[in-house]
Amino acid sequence: MKMTFIVSNDYFIDRVMQLLKDNGIDYYTSWEHAKGKGRGTEPHLGSGIYGSTNAVIMVAFEDESALERLIQAIVAANLEIKRAADRIRLFQLPLDRIV
Repeated sequence: MKMTFIVSNDYFIDRVMQLLKDNGIDYYTSWEHAKGKGRGTEPHLGSGIYGSTNAVIMVAFEDESALERLIQAIVAANLEIKRAADRIRLFQLPLDRIV
């Protein structure tokens, strides 16, 4: 089992949600207006010159084939996003248990 965190600029959240839907993933937890800074990107702090924020989608995968399809879809979507700093990120971790 795997746990993922998908992080994108709020501007791209509709695209991320469509990727989930297209891959049959209708289970997630989301956080809107997340603030932070990634390696090699500008901050997303929600104010001033860094006015944008991020969205975070957490998805637990019992079926890792669904995760692999989602990863392929994100890679394809990122090819269409011009600025590397705006690309959709997926962070994957082991998931030991769901209760």
